[in-house]
Amino acid sequence: MAAPVPPSAPPQIFDPARRAAALRRMVRRQQDPASARYLFADLAEDTAERIGFLRHVPARSLVLGDPTGAVAAVLPGTVDARPVPDFALDRPWPVGGYDLVAACFALDCVNDLPGALIHARAALAPGGLLLATLLGSGSLPVLRAVMLAADGERPAPRLHPQVDVRAGAQLLQRAGLADPVADARGLTVRFGSLRRLVGDLRDQGLTGVLAQGGCPLGRPALARAEAAFAGLADADGRVTERFELLTLSGWRRPA
Repeated sequence: MAAPVPPSAPPQIFDPARRAAALRRMVRRQQDPASARYLFADLAEDTAERIGFLRHVPARSLVLGDPTGAVAAVLPGTVDARPVPDFALDRPWPVGGYDLVAACFALDCVNDLPGALIHARAALAPGGLLLATLLGSGSLPVLRAVMLAADGERPAPRLHPQVDVRAGAQLLQRAGLADPVADARGLTVRFGSLRRLVGDLRDQGLTGVLAQGGCPLGRPALARAEAAFAGLADADGRVTERFELLTLSGWRRPA
């Protein structure tokens, strides 16, 4: 009888060490009151609206990400907030019994996203709700175009692969969550410089952590990137960038 074939490991798209470093940098930068935090503010408002619409009043919540505390602040009951990168998302979570798990851009750079969603379901109490928000497909089109202009004929992998609505719904079903819903909303932000756009991404922990990313931009490539960015400016000298916020929601079935 042939030996069973062990399950294959998920592809290592993201570098865990780079991801941890980026998240630690985000936590440090968020100590500055001037740091960008508009994505987390939007997420806090959206979370409050969703649980209000669903009439779900969690007594005990787990919040992953959320370095500003904005999401935790809108939740009733006891909140277990994990803003720092010390939580192994792609391994079984040593937690359970939560009425709500809110992942705030915490799953964007997990190599085993299907596995992380299964762990999230296991962390929920029966009848508990998962709300996981990621940067969805269609985010950062300006930055993508600028990086292509900077790299010229040899484009390098610089931005993360992103999940779209259809794939998100399939991931929820695969994780065994009931009543799975994937939806996306757009948020536009105007920037006066490429440097400010990159700074805002660093503030919010959304810079590149690919395992096989491109080499750092040299001065000539950076100059091309800044020129391409300036070429997209409107009459006010600003460029409008788009963030697409993809939210995956589903329930753990009652016992």
